[in-house]
Amino acid sequence: MRRILVTGANKGIGFAIVQAILEEHDDTFVYLGSRDAARGQAARMALKPEWQARADVVALDVSEDQSVARAAEQVARSLGNEKLYAIVNNAGIGTGAGASLTKVLQTNTVGMHRVCERFLPLLDPVNGRIVNVTSASGPSFVARCSTAMQRFFLDTQATWPRLQSFIDECIAMDGDKPAFAAKGLDDGEAYGLSKALANTYTVLLAREHPALRINACTPGFIETDMTRRYAESQGKSPAEVGMKPPSAGARTPMHLLFGTLEGNGHYYGSDAQRSPLDRYRSPGSPPYTGA
Repeated sequence: MRRILVTGANKGIGFAIVQAILEEHDDTFVYLGSRDAARGQAARMALKPEWQARADVVALDVSEDQSVARAAEQVARSLGNEKLYAIVNNAGIGTGAGASLTKVLQTNTVGMHRVCERFLPLLDPVNGRIVNVTSASGPSFVARCSTAMQRFFLDTQATWPRLQSFIDECIAMDGDKPAFAAKGLDDGEAYGLSKALANTYTVLLAREHPALRINACTPGFIETDMTRRYAESQGKSPAEVGMKPPSAGARTPMHLLFGTLEGNGHYYGSDAQRSPLDRYRSPGSPPYTGA
């Protein structure tokens, strides 16, 4: 039985990933991570009855150290002498509802690090995989940065302490657009910045754990609670602005979970093809072949 943790799994893309895992692979068991345990249980009960025995709910708020620690302890008890097959870091927030840059970074970037630090000891050291669901907003943000900052995001020798120091510096500039511009970070848009950093973290994590399969991806332009506000602001339906259903957002994460992969520490587009970290690549265009 391949046991997989999916964070932010009670709705949207996360729930679609859970459904795809259980439907396509009979030898899987999913730990359905949800910030709210009750919502997680509701999501589990929304699964097909024959799948529910292969899913368990884990209360997991990636923005809180203690919540992640308790979740790891719960999963460790459940695993016994077994190991996790994979971790899917899907949980994330946007800038809606007044979310500050600090909150976005603590959830989307530092939260990913929290989960990996606690759950890596539970991961299969030979066949384990980590899938970081980031966004095309990351490469698009990097493309708007100065040359020096682009080198920072693309540094293959980056370390977590260096990223944490940079995150702290950004938090200190929260709301100060001129300060971000002076540093070469465009307007410091929180979501794109957090996803660019998550991609950089993926590269360094893969370098530090070469025996694992660790990669990042964008799910694409998917209708979720986060993106639906954009359609509403345009006075259009999600489909009218080009959004796809959550099931489409599971395509690339599923490829990174179960597909045959070349190399490690890469970023993939919504068409499950490699993409660059410093610019947007349209789905269907030739795959990226750089380092």
